Amino acid sequence: MKAERRGMTSLAVLADLVGGCVSGDPSTSVSGVAPLDLAGPGQISFLANPKYKEKLADCNAAAVIAHPSLIGSLATPLILIENPYLAFAKILTFFEVSPHVGLGVMAGAHVHSDATFGENVTIYPGAVVSAGARIGKGTQLHSGVVIGEDAVVGEDCLLHANTTVREKCILGNRVILQPGAVVGSDGFGFAPDGQSYYKIPQVGQVIIEDDVEIGACSCVDRGTLGITRIGRGVKIDNLVQIAHNVQVGEDTVMASQSGIAGSAVIGKHCTFGGQTGVAGHIKVGDNVTLAGRGGISNNAEGYQMLAGLPAMPHRDWLKATMTMTHLPEMRRELKRLKKEIEELKSKLSKDED
Repeated sequence: MKAERRGMTSLAVLADLVGGCVSGDPSTSVSGVAPLDLAGPGQISFLANPKYKEKLADCNAAAVIAHPSLIGSLATPLILIENPYLAFAKILTFFEVSPHVGLGVMAGAHVHSDATFGENVTIYPGAVVSAGARIGKGTQLHSGVVIGEDAVVGEDCLLHANTTVREKCILGNRVILQPGAVVGSDGFGFAPDGQSYYKIPQVGQVIIEDDVEIGACSCVDRGTLGITRIGRGVKIDNLVQIAHNVQVGEDTVMASQSGIAGSAVIGKHCTFGGQTGVAGHIKVGDNVTLAGRGGISNNAEGYQMLAGLPAMPHRDWLKATMTMTHLPEMRRELKRLKKEIEELKSKLSKDED
């Protein structure tokens, strides 16, 4: 929920907020955050990567959040901290976001008499909460949100417009669903029936654990039976497909247009680049990074970086892609060598005769 803009705040207060220290005048006041190239007087900026420190020369910000290695590098006051990007995020939250103040069930919302909800909730006009659903305290349901029968939405969740949590699915606490996300859509299950297909009822369940964010128009499917589970702290980008009975480990991150096929098991703290894919019924270990457009088709051990389709160690993939551009030349050379070998064989044969 957007806050009224905070007034001027000293660097000393901001440094205490993020656990950093001030280099320069701690009484320097700022009222907002801006990028290095746009920041002006009264604003604080940040430098996440010291290799771009030359940009500080033209920066007009009142102060900068920076790594301790930059102490003494410029006259502008600094907040020094090991993770400037995280500090920037916290300070931006301080200036721009305030705690949710519940507005209750607003006129135009459709809440079934058998549904229950905690204190400090906001259910906007056009939201639908079905029979038996439970909504935790501090949660916001924006217009067009549909909560199915007997579904559970935890505390302090934020469900943006037109999101759906289908029947019997469970969301933990502090879950964010971006517009159009669907939790509990039917898995792709059909039994062959001659030339046609018979739809298999999808009566499984989806469980989304605490502190998960799911991007716009992404889908997490339920299975025929059993549970699809998204672990605590997982971050899913827009347009991602999670199929039936998939298990995604804690703190895994998936970029846009990724797809995880049915019953795959993804480890903890994995990173999937854009347009990546994982085949069904396989296991991916912890701390696996898959580069964009890569595809994992077999079980993958943890603690490695993969790329390509089928996926291979990233360094091997780099070597392979470098070779690709030379294939036409190598093909011509191979044909030339083959011709020379045939000529030599013919000459040797004549000499033997």
